[in-house]
Amino acid sequence: MKKLTILGSTGSIGVSTLDVVAAHRDKFEVVALTAGSNLTLLKKQIEAFSPQLVAVVSADDAKKLDRMLAGKKPQILHGVEGMIAAATAADTTMVVAAIVGAAGLAPTAAAIMAGKDVALANKETLVTAGHLVMDLVKKHDVNLYPVDSEHCAVFQSMVGHRNEDVARVILTASGGPFLKWTKEQLSQATIKDALNHPNWSMGKKITIDSATMMNKGLEVIEARWLFDIEVDRIAVNIHPQSIIHSMVEYVDGSVMAQLGVPDMKGPIAYALTYPQRVPSGVKPLDLTLLSGLTFFNPDLERFPALGLAYQAAKAGESMPAVMNAANEIAVEAFLEGKISFMTIAESIEKTMNRHVAHNLTSIEEVLEADLWGRRTAREVLGIA
Repeated sequence: MKKLTILGSTGSIGVSTLDVVAAHRDKFEVVALTAGSNLTLLKKQIEAFSPQLVAVVSADDAKKLDRMLAGKKPQILHGVEGMIAAATAADTTMVVAAIVGAAGLAPTAAAIMAGKDVALANKETLVTAGHLVMDLVKKHDVNLYPVDSEHCAVFQSMVGHRNEDVARVILTASGGPFLKWTKEQLSQATIKDALNHPNWSMGKKITIDSATMMNKGLEVIEARWLFDIEVDRIAVNIHPQSIIHSMVEYVDGSVMAQLGVPDMKGPIAYALTYPQRVPSGVKPLDLTLLSGLTFFNPDLERFPALGLAYQAAKAGESMPAVMNAANEIAVEAFLEGKISFMTIAESIEKTMNRHVAHNLTSIEEVLEADLWGRRTAREVLGIA
C-alpha cells in the first residue's frame, strides 16, 4: 500500500488525486495533506481520509481549522515548515506535489532529500531549479513521476525506448480560450474571457497561464529536465481537441503518441501506480465520435510568453526562476484587475531584460532569484 502526502490537496490536482485514492482504498492511504485558504474543503478531506498531519499557510488558519474539526484531529501545522513536515512525514512513501507556483519548490525538494518518491504536478519546481532537483533525485535514488498530462504522455511514449533514439519531444497545447483572437482583441481581453478554458478545468493561475501560453513555456523547461533533452529538440504544436496529449518522434521517423479524453485523473492514476495501471474514472475515448484532429504551430506574436520561456530556457542559470517569478506577479496583478492581459507578457520581458543570469548552486539561491524577480516585476508594473 502506498502512503501519500498530497501537497495542495484543495487545488484541482489535489481534488482529482483524492478521487483516484477514494476509488482504490486498498492501494492508498493518506498520511498528510496541505492546503491554502480553502479550509471548508480541507475539513471535508480530513473527515474523508483521516490524515495524521495537515498543514495550512498561516497560524490563524491553523487555529480556525482546529476549531472547525471535531473528534480525533490530525496534527495541524502551518507555514513553509508545516509543508516541509508534511512532505517528509515518516510514514509517507510518495508525495504528490501539486502546490501551484514556486511555493512548491521547498517542500518538494525536502521530500526528495527525505527519500520520498514524487508525483510531480508542480512544474515550477523544475522550471526554477531543474538541474539542482534532478541532481537530488539521482543522489537520493528516488523516482520522479510526471503528472502534467503532456509530460505523462511523453513518459508513456518513451517507456521501452532509449533516450538516445529520441529526435524530438512534441508537446501539444489546446491554444486556450484565445486561440482565434486577434492581437487587437487580446488587448481587450477580460479576466472572465481568460478563465474560460475550452477543454480543461484548472485553477485560476494555471488557466491564465494557458491563455497566455506561458503554461506551455513552463512545460518546455520542465520537459528539458525531466527527459534530459535540449530545448531546441522540444517543439510545441497547437492541438485544439486536446486528445493527443503529447508525442515523441524517434530518429527512424516513428512517432509515439498518447491519446485520451482530457481528464487529469488519467495521468494522476498512472503516476501513482506506475508501472501498473488501474481504472482511473476517465471516460473511454471513442475515436469514431471525433470529426478530426488538427495541429499547427503557435503564433509567437500573439502569444509572446511562449517565446520568452524559450529565451529563458536557452539563457539558463537563474533566468527561468526570474521569468517564472515575474509571471506569477503579473498573473496575480491581472486577476486583481490591476493590469491588462497583454501587459502580462510585456512585464515579464521587461523583468528579464533587467536580469543578468548567474549560476545557482543551492535551493536557497533559487529562492533568492525568485525574490529578485518578484521585486523587480512589481517595480516594472508599478505595484506594491
